[in-house]
Amino acid sequence: MVKFDEIKNWSPLVEAEITKSWRESERYRFDKNSGKPVYSIDTPPPYINTPIHIGHAATYCYMDMFARYRRMKGYEVLFPLGLDRNGLPIEIAAEKRFNISAFRTEREKFIASCEQMLQETSLSSIDSFEKLGISFTSYKTGSHAGAVYFTDSAEYRALTQTTFIGLYKRGLIYEDNRVSNWDPKLQTTVADSEIDYVDLSSTFNHVQWEVKGSGEKIIIATTRPAHCRLRKMVIYNPDDERYKNLNGKTAITPIFNKEVKIIPHPFARMDKGTGLVMMCSAGDLTDIRFFREMGLDVVIAIDKDGTMNDNAGFLKGLKVKEARKEMIEALKEKGVLLKQEAIMHRTPISERSKAEIEFIAMPEFYLKQTEFKDNVIDAEKRIKFYPCDARRILESWIDQISIDWPISRRRFYATEIPLWYSGDMVALPVPGRYYRPWKERPPDDAEVLRSGKAIGRVSDFKEAQWTGENRVFDTWFDSSISELFITRYGSDSGLFNSAYPVALRPQGKEIVRTWLYYTILRGYLETDTSCFRDVWVHQHVVDEKGIKMSKSLGNVIDPHDILKEFGAEPFRLWAAGEGDISKQDISCTKDKIRGEMKTINKIFNVARFISKFTKPERPQDLTKLDQLFVDCIEDLTAYADQEYEKYNFFHPASRLRNFIWNSFASNYLELVKNRAYNTDMKFTEDEKNSAIYSLYYIFERFLVLEYPIMPQVCSIIGEKYGIDLSKANFPKALKGASDLSLIGKLEEFNSIVWKAKKERGIALNGKISGMDIPAGLREFSRDLTACHNFS
Repeated sequence: MVKFDEIKNWSPLVEAEITKSWRESERYRFDKNSGKPVYSIDTPPPYINTPIHIGHAATYCYMDMFARYRRMKGYEVLFPLGLDRNGLPIEIAAEKRFNISAFRTEREKFIASCEQMLQETSLSSIDSFEKLGISFTSYKTGSHAGAVYFTDSAEYRALTQTTFIGLYKRGLIYEDNRVSNWDPKLQTTVADSEIDYVDLSSTFNHVQWEVKGSGEKIIIATTRPAHCRLRKMVIYNPDDERYKNLNGKTAITPIFNKEVKIIPHPFARMDKGTGLVMMCSAGDLTDIRFFREMGLDVVIAIDKDGTMNDNAGFLKGLKVKEARKEMIEALKEKGVLLKQEAIMHRTPISERSKAEIEFIAMPEFYLKQTEFKDNVIDAEKRIKFYPCDARRILESWIDQISIDWPISRRRFYATEIPLWYSGDMVALPVPGRYYRPWKERPPDDAEVLRSGKAIGRVSDFKEAQWTGENRVFDTWFDSSISELFITRYGSDSGLFNSAYPVALRPQGKEIVRTWLYYTILRGYLETDTSCFRDVWVHQHVVDEKGIKMSKSLGNVIDPHDILKEFGAEPFRLWAAGEGDISKQDISCTKDKIRGEMKTINKIFNVARFISKFTKPERPQDLTKLDQLFVDCIEDLTAYADQEYEKYNFFHPASRLRNFIWNSFASNYLELVKNRAYNTDMKFTEDEKNSAIYSLYYIFERFLVLEYPIMPQVCSIIGEKYGIDLSKANFPKALKGASDLSLIGKLEEFNSIVWKAKKERGIALNGKISGMDIPAGLREFSRDLTACHNFS
C-alpha cells in the first residue's frame, strides 16, 4: 500500500491503492466469535442494475462513518452490503434490454432473460462503494456472516418463503377477492404505500339526472362520467338543506336509465360540485369505503388491461380515457351535459409506473396488519429515532392504514408464493428451502390443508393433480426481512441472539411508509419484539439551488465523475460538513467538493511539519499554552463522542475543520514553532519537549476523531505516526482545567498583530514594536514574543 512519504498530492490514484488493499485483505470482516458486543447495521440494498447516484454515495458514506465509529467504541460491527435484484425494475430493464414483453413471453424464458441481464450488468455499485472507502463487513459473496448478499438468491428467497409459511399456518395470511389498487400499465395489484398523489387537470362534468315519479331534475358533478352505469346510490350531506326532500327517492341515470336510491351520507361534501355525489363500485377510495360500509355488491367495469368490460355497456373495449370522452359525447347528444368545469384533480398514481390507479376486484393474498397497528406502535415506541421528529412520518402512516396488506403480485421476477392446489386442497411445503411452484411439483412432505386444517402430506394423495401458484410476492414482502436475513434468523441462533434487535436502520424519508413500516410489522410478527434499537432517517442531496437532481433538468452530479476527478476523501469531507442531512437537504456542487482538497492538503502539511521532530516521552509538566490546547482537543473529543453517538457528524466535522485550520495550524502551531525548533536556545529542553509532545498528542488525537470521516487520509498519516487507526479505540476524553476561552483571545490577538504587520509592511517574522500583550494573555508572553518577534 502507498506510504505517506510517497504522497506529494492526494489523488484518486492514491486512494485506489488503499481501497484495493482494504478490499483484498477483508480488513473489516465480521468475527462472530470475537467476544465483543455486536453492532449490526441493516443497510438499504440499492438496485444492482442501475449505477449509484449522488444520494447513495453521500448517505452510504454516513453509514460508513457510523460503522467505523462503533468499531472504535469496541463493537464487532456487522455491516453487510446487500444488492436488490428483485421485482419490477429488473423486469423492466430486461424488457428494454431484449425488446420483449413479460406478458407475451413464456415465463421461464422471460425469467432467464432477467437472469441474463443481471449477469451482464456490471457490478459497478460494488466498485463504487469500494472507491468511496465503505468498510462493509465483506466485499465477497458467500455463506459467511456479513457477506455480500443478493435479494434474488436462493437463500434470501427461501427465508421470505419460510416467513410466509409460518404466517400462513398462523392464519395471518388469507386470500380474498376484493377491490384493490390496480396498476393497468404493470398489470398488478399495488399496496396503498406504493401510491403517490399528483394534481392532474380534469373536468367536473355537470350531468342532469331525473327523479323517478316527479320528473324533478337534479344535477350531479362528476369527473368519471363513464362510470354512470355502475352507480348504486346518490348521496347528499345530511346537513345539506337543499336536498333533504330527496331522501328515500329514486334517481334515474342518464343514458343507461338505471334506478338509483338517494340517501343522506356524510361522505358528500356540500362545498364540492353540486353537493350531490353518485357512488359507483370503484370510482375512487371513497366509493370503495362506501360500498364496504353499506354492504353493496361490487360491479367492476374495468379489466386488468385498463379497458372497459361488459359492465360498461357501449363503452366496452375502450381505454378509460377514451371511454370518458365517448361518454361525454353521448351526454352532450342527449342534452344532459349542462356544464364542464376545469379543475385540478388529486389523482392516485403508481409509484413505479406513474400510471393512474384504477380499482378492480382481484383475488389476492393479504397479510393482516390492521389488527396489529397498536402492536406496531408499541414496537416503534421502543426505537430511538434520529432525528426524533422522523417518528411522526411513521406514526402518521400507521394512522392512515385501514385495510390489510395485499402481498401478492401478478409479476414474474420475484419470490414465488410457495403454494400448490388440487381441488379444495392446498399444499404448503416444509420451510427451509426455495420453492418455485410454477415449474415444480410440491414435495412429498408438503403439508396438505383443507379449509385451513391439516389433512395429511402430499405423499398421502398420490392421485391428486397439483397446480402451482403463479403469483409472486410484493417486493416489500422480500425487502422487509432484510434485518432478519443479515442476522441469520432461523439458521444461526447464536449470531441472531447477539445481533438482534438490529442496532441501526439507516434509510431515506421517502421509504418510511414502506421499508421501515413493513420491516417493523414483519419483525414484530416474527419475534414479538421491536426489530431495531435506532433508526436514522436522512433527507436528500440537491443542487446548489435546492432543486432535486434529475436527468431531465440536467442538474445531476454523477458520483463516478466525482470519484474519478477528486477521489472519495474530499467527497466524504463535504458530505459530513455540508449540513445535517438527517434534518435538511444538502446541496452539492463540484466546487464545494474541490474546495475540500484544501483541507486535505492542510492536514498533510501539518503532518509533514510535525513529523520533522522526533516524538519525545511525555514531559512531567506541560507548559500552560500546551496544556490549554491539549485541553481543547480533549474537549473536542468529548463533544465528538457525544455527537457521533447520536449519528450527528455534521457539527463535529465543522468543529474539527475549524480546529485544524484556525486553532491548530494558524495559531497554536505558529505559537510553538520557535519553541519546538529552539534554535536560539531561548527555551529549556523540557519546554521544547513539551511543545513537540503536545503537537504530536493533539494532532494524533485529531486524526482519531477525523478517522470515521476521512479514513484513507487519516490511516496513511496514522501509519506514518505508528498508529493503526482501523484498530484504534475511541479515546475517553480527560477533563481539563484550562479556560478554553483563552484560545479565542489568543486567535484574536494574533490576528491583530498579523494585520498590523501587513499594514506596516513588516514580514511575518519581522520585528514589531508597540504591541502590548493583553493582561489575560501574559502567561503566554514568551511564546507570543517568540512568535511575533516583539521588540
